[in-house]
Formats: sequence, C-alpha cells, structure tokens
Amino acid sequence: MTIVPPAKRPPLSAVWREARDLLVVHRSRLLLGLVLMLISRLAGMVLPASVKPLIDDVIGKGHHEMLTWLVLAGGVATVVQAIAGFALGELLGVAAQRAINDMRKRVQDHVLRLPVSWFDGHQTGQLISRIMTDAEGIRNLVGNGIVQLVGSLVTAVLALMVLFWLNWHLTVVIVVVLLIFGGAMVLAFSRLRPLFRERGKITADVTGRLNETLGGIRVVKAYVAEPRERAAFSRGVDRLFDNVRKSMTGVSAMAAVSTMVIAVVGVSMMLLGGKAVIAGEMTTGDLMTYAMFVGLLAAPVVQIASIGTQVSEAFAGLDRIREVMRAPTEDSDAASRVACPEIRGEVVFTGVSFAYAAGQPVLRDISFSAPAGATIALVGPSGSGKSTLASLVMAFNHPSAGVITIDGRDLSTVRLADYRRHLGVVLQDNFLFDGTVADNIAFSRGDASREDIVAAATLAYCQEFVDRFPQGYDTIVGERGIKLSGGQRQRIAIARALLANPRILILDEATSSLDSESEAAIQEGLSRLRAGRTCFVIAHRLSTIRSADQIVVLEGGLIVEHGTHSELMSANGRYRQLHDRQYQVELNRYANPGEEPRPA
Repeated sequence: MTIVPPAKRPPLSAVWREARDLLVVHRSRLLLGLVLMLISRLAGMVLPASVKPLIDDVIGKGHHEMLTWLVLAGGVATVVQAIAGFALGELLGVAAQRAINDMRKRVQDHVLRLPVSWFDGHQTGQLISRIMTDAEGIRNLVGNGIVQLVGSLVTAVLALMVLFWLNWHLTVVIVVVLLIFGGAMVLAFSRLRPLFRERGKITADVTGRLNETLGGIRVVKAYVAEPRERAAFSRGVDRLFDNVRKSMTGVSAMAAVSTMVIAVVGVSMMLLGGKAVIAGEMTTGDLMTYAMFVGLLAAPVVQIASIGTQVSEAFAGLDRIREVMRAPTEDSDAASRVACPEIRGEVVFTGVSFAYAAGQPVLRDISFSAPAGATIALVGPSGSGKSTLASLVMAFNHPSAGVITIDGRDLSTVRLADYRRHLGVVLQDNFLFDGTVADNIAFSRGDASREDIVAAATLAYCQEFVDRFPQGYDTIVGERGIKLSGGQRQRIAIARALLANPRILILDEATSSLDSESEAAIQEGLSRLRAGRTCFVIAHRLSTIRSADQIVVLEGGLIVEHGTHSELMSANGRYRQLHDRQYQVELNRYANPGEEPRPA
C-alpha cells in the first residue's frame, strides 16, 4: 500500500475562503433568512420594551388607557415573532439540507475522478466519512448556525444600545465583563478546532477498520480473529471517547464561564442599578426594563458560545473535505488531451519503467509491440510485473519513464474517458455489485437490452447456472457477489466484458476460478471475444497461452523472452521451464483427481 504522509492542516484563512464560497452559493436564501431573523428579533424586543411604560406610566402614573395598546402591541409582536421564526426554521432547514446534498455530490464526483493510485493510500471508510459525515457539518454554516450567530449579534447590539441609554455607567461595567468573556471564547475556539478536526479523522479511521472487519467477516471467523478485531475497534472508539471527552470539557468550561458572566452581570445590575434607583437616577420601570434587556444581551452571548462550537465543527469538516477536493483528478487536463472516439487497438511500449515507490522499480525498460487485433500473453512468476503492466495499459498508473502509445498516439495525451470506453476488463479478483445478475452484466453498458445481456451471458456460459436460480437474471447476487461461487462470479465478469464489445481486452487470470469443464465451455466464447481485438492475457492455463500471437515472459520487472509458443519452446529458456513445470502440475491433476498435485 502506498504510504501517504499526513496532510498539513490548511491555514484558517483557506478554510474561511471555503466557507465564504459556500455562503455565496446560498446567498439568496441566507439573505432572506437574515431578513426573517431581524423581523423575529425586533418583534421579540417589543415585550421587554413594554415593561417601562407599563410600570412607570400605566401603574405609576395611572395612564390606564395605555394598557390596551401595550397588550395589543405585545400580542401582535409575539405572533409576528412566531411566524417569522417558523419561516426561518423551514427556510434554513431546507437550505442546509440542499447544501449538504450538493456538497456530498461534489465530493463523491471528485473522488470518482481521482486516479486509482490515490485510492491505494486511503481507506474506503475514510472516504465514506468524508462524503457522508463531514458534509453534515456545513449545516451550521448555511443553516441556523451563521444566521443565528448574526441574529445573536444583532440582538446583543440593539440591547446594548438600550442599556447605554438607560444607564451608561452600569453598561460600561457589563461591556468590560463581556469583552473579557469574548476573549476567552476566541481562545477556547482556537483550542477546540483541532479537537474537532481530529475527531473527524478518528471517526474515519474507526469506520474504515469496521468496514474492513465486516467486509472480511469470513476471514475473521475462519482465523478466530474476533478478539483481535474487538481490541482494534476498542482502541479506536477509546481514542474517539478521549477526543470527545476533551472537547466536552472545553464546551462545558465555556458554559461555566458563561454562567459566571451572567452572575457577574446580574450582581452588578443589582448593586449599581439598585443604587441608581435609590439615588433617583433611574425609575423602577427603568431598572425592570434594564433587567429585561440585560437578559436579551446575555442570552445571545451564551448562544454565541454554543453556535461558535458548531461553526468550529463545520470548519473542521471543511478542512477534511478540502484535503480530498485538492487532490488532482485524472481528467484535470482533459481539455488539453486528444479525443479518441474510435481506436484500432495497436499498443506499443517503448522503454517503459514504473515504480510504485521511488527507488523500487517494478518494471524496467519494457519495450514490445501489440498490433491491433493481436493476443499478447503475459507470463512470469508472481511479482514479475504482469498485473502492473496490464494496469499501465488500462492507464490506472502512468510510466515513470518511457512512452506507451495507442495507434501511434502517446497515451498520456489521450482523453482517458474516451480511451477507457474501448476497454474490456476481467480481473483476477472479480468485483460484483449488490444487485441482480442482469445489473452486473449490464454494468459495462448501461443501455444494453435484456436480449444483449442474455446473449453475452450465454457466450460466457452463465446460462448453465442462471437457469437454476428461481429469479433467473433478476437474482440478487449479494455484496461483492457473495451468494455466487467463484466460478460463477468469474463468468459474470466475462459476460460483462463481452457486452462492452471492447477494442482492447484485459484478461487477468480470467479463468482461474473455473473448473476444467467450465473453462472448456467458455474457451470458444473467449476466442470469439478476442477475435479482432487487442487482448492482453495474464494466465497460466496452457490453452490460453498457446493460442497467443505473442508471449512476453517477465521476470524481476524485465522482459527476459518474447515470441510465439513454438519459438519459445524451441529456445529452451525461461518460458520452457515455466511451461514444463505447469504441464507437470496439470498432468498430476488429471492423473490423480482429488489428490494434491505433486511439485514439478
């Protein structure tokens, strides 16, 4: 597996830019949300503002005619506040879900366009976490989070203006206390943001390991590895608990500080406000109104702490999403590449070398030509570079040195999407999706009719087992095709390649999971499939190797021999050794069915 160095945490300014771009996209809804929020907050101030005239004028001075108007104003304002609040919640809730939906689609689209080599260094569970979990955090930016934060600030500013008007001496004391509290909040957020970011990483790691455990449950049970997997999962969730505990401690500390701030403000108001009323500098109505507006000021300040935590989580999620979105895609330079709607299928390697890691070459100075329509067999011991060479043909990897040409054009200059439409692939590890037999065969050609699917399946000798299924081609194969045997999965993969009608075909141990009878039954289909197509075959079965137009023998990443079967047998070299050894194994198998083959 490729070792990927840990990504540096992006600067806060970069994340702010990401957040700004996200807000710009949803600006119309957010602006409407801000209007509704202002209406709601202003309406919410009518009742507190009614306290002073109620106490000083209606009760104190006997202006009873004002009572009806005060009650009416308070009632109407409350109804307006409720309606505006409901509309705000609906509007921002939909906006947040739309933003999450769009973000998930963007990240998934980007991930699908990343090169195969990128996936070698990333767990599936981590990618799922990026797409599904991290995107959830942005609800706090385009949902209630930002708008409520602005609303809290607006409420605090308006309340502060009223407080200065009522008693500026007392308000200065309160402002000093709140500024100290604000500084503490900024410090707390700077400490919490890395914790939230780390939490996402831990969650992705735990999810990735759990995904592997459940996906390989048969291997886990076969080797009685349940205790090891429990221990690994326990370590992961313990790390997650430790992170959550630390972040909860920080959030609780902020809540405690908020409570202390409210207490200091309350005590200051009682002391200084009470003295002002005694001295005749404030009326009783003034003090009661002051108390109400202090509540309007303190509540948003406490709310800011909570919303700030949510926004910090959203920024942490944007950090992690940004790491994925910055990875260059395969088609990032598609506009500058050459379109190839049609190809003949001539493939030429010229001085090609390749290494997964620097200084550790897997292929060295590979040169050979595959004429259009020819079948090239790749032969060699395990680790000789056969599958890597096939991967280069499929453009999953790119040469470290040298050139691969398709019909005379450098493969690195050809649009990959165009080129891969002409490929058909049957790999050694055949992946089937959790759908029907028909769905899996049709995966290579989405517009295929049922007749096309059945024709390809028949040619690949699938009919023999599909007819035994009660639902036939509509049978669900299970995750990774677990409900089918290895040979059945392989035949479906061959049918999938047949349906694609490719110009270049890759057969990587395409018949390795088939018994001799099944293999013989589909050899004719494979022969028809190879006819007129450039075919690269990685196989050890003699019938496949003998029929190749050219056999390339690899060892240690080098081509040690190449030629036809008869030419290489006559040369009495490395191919002859491999052939004779395999022939002896086959001889043992047929001579002693049911016994282990004797080593050659």
